[in-house]
Amino acid sequence: MKGNIYRDIYCGEVSTEYVGKSLKLAGWVNSIRNLGSLVFITLRDETGIVQLISEDVEKYANITKESTVTITGVVRRRTDDMINPNMKTGEVEVLLSSLEVLGECVNVLPFEISKSKESLEDTRLKYRYLDLRNESVHNNILFRSKVIDFIRTTMKSMDFTEIQTPIVTSSSPEGARDFIIPSRKFKGKFYALPQAPQIFKQLLMVSGFNKYFQIAPCFRDEDPRSDRLYGEFYQLDFEMSFATDEDVYKVGEKVFYDIFTTFSDKKVSPYPFRRIPYKEAMLKYGSDKPDLRNPLIIEDLTDILKNSDFAPFKDATIRAIKVENLDKPNSWYKQMEEYVKGINGVLGYIKITDEGFKSSLDKFFTEEIREQLKEKLNLKPGDAIFIIANKENCDKMMGQLRIKLGQELDLIDKNVYEFCIVNDFPFYEMGDDGNIEFSHNPFSMPQGGLDALNNKNPFDIVAYQYDFVCNGYEMASGGVRNHDREILKKAFELAGYSEDVVVAKFPSLYEAFKYGAPPHAGMAPGLDRILMLLKDEENIREVVPFPLSANGSDPMMGCPNEVFDSQLRETHIKIRD
Repeated sequence: MKGNIYRDIYCGEVSTEYVGKSLKLAGWVNSIRNLGSLVFITLRDETGIVQLISEDVEKYANITKESTVTITGVVRRRTDDMINPNMKTGEVEVLLSSLEVLGECVNVLPFEISKSKESLEDTRLKYRYLDLRNESVHNNILFRSKVIDFIRTTMKSMDFTEIQTPIVTSSSPEGARDFIIPSRKFKGKFYALPQAPQIFKQLLMVSGFNKYFQIAPCFRDEDPRSDRLYGEFYQLDFEMSFATDEDVYKVGEKVFYDIFTTFSDKKVSPYPFRRIPYKEAMLKYGSDKPDLRNPLIIEDLTDILKNSDFAPFKDATIRAIKVENLDKPNSWYKQMEEYVKGINGVLGYIKITDEGFKSSLDKFFTEEIREQLKEKLNLKPGDAIFIIANKENCDKMMGQLRIKLGQELDLIDKNVYEFCIVNDFPFYEMGDDGNIEFSHNPFSMPQGGLDALNNKNPFDIVAYQYDFVCNGYEMASGGVRNHDREILKKAFELAGYSEDVVVAKFPSLYEAFKYGAPPHAGMAPGLDRILMLLKDEENIREVVPFPLSANGSDPMMGCPNEVFDSQLRETHIKIRD
């Protein structure tokens, strides 16, 4: 009721300081233990648990777990043999004087609160408000708040200004599917939820703001993964005017290093973080988000092995990984063969012994090839080489094999956060339909500017585009932005968009660049993924208060769902069979 105060202090604050004093507490009934002559109740709130005790067993016989109550009682010290060292309040208990039920729990719980993480995900998400009472789950959300506060303080200490950009905006081709919003006032036209505040933050730079940031919600209709939420996610979005990629690197390095050293006891790679060009990352690690904790390196053996008599090595890309001092039975090698077969590849392997090469491939090699392999890979007895040859996707297959070997051989140091910056991404890539597509952010500046767009093979053009990577996860993506209308027009032209389309899709940006746009650059670290790594969670949904399920539905809110016919009529929509 209005004006009522249901507590004097929080449950977790009850200590020996209050012995002999009468207190009022409020919280959830965590457990009830009836011993016949005594009843023990533990009361829980966000700060902790405190034990209540009463001899009036009948009075509390109908109290149910997870009901909310307010109590009064006198604090007393527990006897030495009854102290619970596992509880913050384990030295005291409260002798009950009164108990009032504020909100009764009338239903059978779908799961034990303390064991909610053991339940099926759909059940947890349907009753997320109960799942969030679990101490571990609850603490993840409190932790999220602390990290966001820290980020805000860090950004403001570097003179960034927090500015909120719109949620209802226009659809734009930024690489993922939009969530579209039908317009009631403009028949047949649509708004969209922003995939990112990309255009708005560029316009803020044109507006004369030096440094912008926000904790920005982003909306993308793309399939979820264990490290990617469906529908919406949050990122630290920031941009700087009159800035280069190196300026952004310095800010990003400070942000990541400070966050991870403040909120974790693990070792964090010092900055400046290692810079790895995209081509090198794909060659050495088979991934543009390499896990540098894994010491295995991919080697290119194409020039050596194409000269062998083994037919599959002809006209193929050939990659290999050397593993030192490998002592595994043949059955283990067979398991690796099956793994590679599962990713649509064929694995060959060579064991190096005192007698030489031990492999079904060896009969196809000349002595010259063997010597070249020994020299290139610095081979010694006890080593093994794993080889994949393929005309397409060889790098990615080797990247997956590298991860698998790192896990199988326990090569990954789990007590390290190893950061790097992957840069020099290709500006364009070949689409499934054979046409030229943007490979990353279409608003990035191509290296070489207009001259490169006019004279180079589109697939050889490199962008001022970069990702921050940690332990095999993409943590942030950014770039130096295209601030020149002519370069912007030509860049989209090569991807199949006419000037009319550019003007129609990006009218504000195209027009704004007529009025003196500064060079600008920025990036956007993913907040949810940062939290996932800091909390060592395998699923990103564990660090989000109310996530959608893996299939994109919300069992708690019952959506997506149908709307009334009147709503469809108002927005000029007809559902087609």
